[in-house]
Amino acid sequence: MNTPGRDPRQHQANLRLAWILASVAVVLALGFVAKIWLFSR
Repeated sequence: MNTPGRDPRQHQANLRLAWILASVAVVLALGFVAKIWLFSR
């Protein structure tokens, strides 16, 4: 899957960024759900 000329360090940096962005999205979604759950009582 690793194509010639592709920098493995760049690939690792992209993966790390993807994990960070996914984590932020999950935390925001959980916060939104918690807010709705808490204020709907």
